[in-house]
Amino acid sequence: MHFSSLGLSPALLRALERQNLHTPTTVQLKSIPEVLAGRDVMARAQTGSGKTLAFGLPLLHQLAGEAAQNPRQVRALVLVPTRELAIQVGATLRDLANQLPQAIRISVVFGGVSINPQMLAMRGGTDVVVATPGRLLDLVHHNALTLSSTQILVLDEADRLLDLGFEAELRRLLALLPAARQSLFFSATFAPAVAELAQAMLREPVQIDIGATDQEKPDITQQALLVDAPRRTQLLRHLITEQKWKRVLVFVATKHAAEMVADKLRKARIYAEPFHGELSQGKRSQVLSDFKASRLKVVIATDMASRGLDIAQLPVVVNYDLPRSADDYTHRIGRTGRAGEAGLAVSLVSHDTEAHFRLIEKRHGLQVPLVTVAGFEPQELAPEPVFGTLPQAAPASQQAASDPNGGIKGKRPSKKDKLRAQTARQQT
Repeated sequence: MHFSSLGLSPALLRALERQNLHTPTTVQLKSIPEVLAGRDVMARAQTGSGKTLAFGLPLLHQLAGEAAQNPRQVRALVLVPTRELAIQVGATLRDLANQLPQAIRISVVFGGVSINPQMLAMRGGTDVVVATPGRLLDLVHHNALTLSSTQILVLDEADRLLDLGFEAELRRLLALLPAARQSLFFSATFAPAVAELAQAMLREPVQIDIGATDQEKPDITQQALLVDAPRRTQLLRHLITEQKWKRVLVFVATKHAAEMVADKLRKARIYAEPFHGELSQGKRSQVLSDFKASRLKVVIATDMASRGLDIAQLPVVVNYDLPRSADDYTHRIGRTGRAGEAGLAVSLVSHDTEAHFRLIEKRHGLQVPLVTVAGFEPQELAPEPVFGTLPQAAPASQQAASDPNGGIKGKRPSKKDKLRAQTARQQT
């Protein structure tokens, strides 16, 4: 099957040829005809499967075939959850649009930088806006653009945009859009609650669910290394050195952890930088640019780097902290093994997190054996199930001394646990 069989314009086919793209992926093959037919689409496909072209090609085809009624009105809107994904999607659309005979203006807007240059750039109007929700609302508030004539709405990484973090902003934006529009939702995962919400926003959508075939399934080797939590940084340093990893993306749970681990690696003379939402946009862009160009060896990132980033030939991803959800695990390891390249995904698992890793395995139908690395065998004992009476609780003062953070949420004894322990002590 060739792109020429999908009904795309000759100009777009030339743009694909210039990028040496000839054969559509499965998600492109199934999505493009439906989008060209004007239907709403809800598509799920694994990371690296070509979702941007699946909505970008038919979107540009439709806009190129219709003259703008009002140059100041946005005709197509692409919403994304992160600044980096906005930049990446915008670059892809511009590369395709450059080959079209009709000029299509594409604006990329996001927070973390001054709003004034973005407002000035859209003064003459724009056809397509690629945006993060918060900054788009700011631009609407400043009367920099209007969404009342938007014909096509795209949610890229739709599950992230529909979760609790973006839902309020998204609903405000939907109220500004015309009811008669085409809506396209694309993501690698759709949680049940998100799928229900998406169904309410779409009109009789065509549902496309692409499972990874043997031919298209990313070539990612998954490993799980059992190690005591305090020794994870030492093990990471050992792996980078001994395995001679040229580039590695390491995922942690918090921005504090990103800074801490990066600092420890730098002290060991391993060039590493943190990547998280508290950094300036200039710093984030510089880190990604250096990493993609192999000027930077290690990036320690929060989950904001797990969505949509396309880093060519990234050989290794490490889960220093396990992701909170099984879906996030999919997005994280999907940063490697892209575009037919082989990749390696390594998870560092302690006895305390082993049950959570087994849950991730179960959700994805995986079997990843836990192994140890010589010299880093766990010294902490695995927790054993206790039957009968509850163990005696230590006094609060002792708990505070042994745990300066006051315990881990979900593992501290509740009031009922304390009452049961007190009753057990009185009965002995």
